[in-house]
Order: sequence, then C-alpha cells, then structure tokens
Amino acid sequence: MNRQSAPDPGCTGDHDFVSEQDCLDLLIASGCSKKVVAHSHTVRSVVDEYTGDQAVCRGETTCGALLHDIGRSQSHGLDHSIIGGDICRDLGLPENIAQIVERHLGAGQTADECILLGLPPRNCMPETLAEQIVAHADNLVKGDQVMHIEERMMKIVDLPRKKRKRTFRLALLMELFRR
Repeated sequence: MNRQSAPDPGCTGDHDFVSEQDCLDLLIASGCSKKVVAHSHTVRSVVDEYTGDQAVCRGETTCGALLHDIGRSQSHGLDHSIIGGDICRDLGLPENIAQIVERHLGAGQTADECILLGLPPRNCMPETLAEQIVAHADNLVKGDQVMHIEERMMKIVDLPRKKRKRTFRLALLMELFRR
C-alpha cells in the first residue's frame, strides 16, 4: 500500500493518507458493491470542490471520501460508519482516515446520540476540516447523484431540529471552502 504524508500545503502534522488507487482497491477487496464504489467516486468528486484552499489537505480528504463507506461491505445500517472506522484501523490505515470514515454520518453524532441509535458510545462529530468536508460532501450525494443542499434539507425534515440545524450549519461552514 502506498502511504503518503504531507504532499501539499494543507497537509501538516499527522495527515497521513493512502493513494487513490489503493483506496479503490481496498473498497473492492473489502466487498463493497459497485453501487457503493460509484457513490464513493461521486463523493470524491464533490470533495474536489472544497479542496482548493491551502488549509485543506487534498490527499487526506480524497482518501477519506473514497473510503467513507467501506463499512457498507458489512452493513447498510447506521453502524456502517463505526464498522468502517474499525475496518480502517484493522487494515493499519492512519487514524485520521479511520476518523473521517467514522465521523461522516450526517453532520455527526455525539457519543450520547450514538447510544440512542444503538451504536457504541463514540464521539462521531466531524472535528477536523477533512472530516467536515467529507461529511458535507456525503450529505450532497444520493447514490451517484449530486443534490443541492436545499434538497438535502428537505430529505431530513423529519429529523430532530437539533440535527437539521447541525446539518445546515455544516453546509454554511463548508461553503467558505467551495471553489
């Protein structure tokens, strides 16, 4: 596996990632369906709209976008993000990539919200810029189709107000980085 570190100005500190081809190979080897791979490609293309700023580590964000649904090789439930983070760790991938995968659902889940959803009590709130970009990009993709944020907001109208506000705030923040 081709691991890379700090290839562009936005990559500082512990921003390790894996090459795009290795990410795709891992998705396929883990058993993800063609639909999941196509979805991940689309999320990756949306991520490209947010990686022009020097504050963004393009390689890390791209790798996270491609691998964000690796957990769907084992589950299509909400637990796919937790499972995916664990798969990344089991594969020896960098922790920053495992956290992008684990924290990509909606605009995140607190540990308490995870418990209420029947998930392990982990902080699944996207904290880093890469985590936030991937979560937002995933919110804008249904299958392999890109939707506008207003359409996404209409699809989550039944969620609690707190989660709708969190999703909208994430979208507003991410627009600061859009090309």
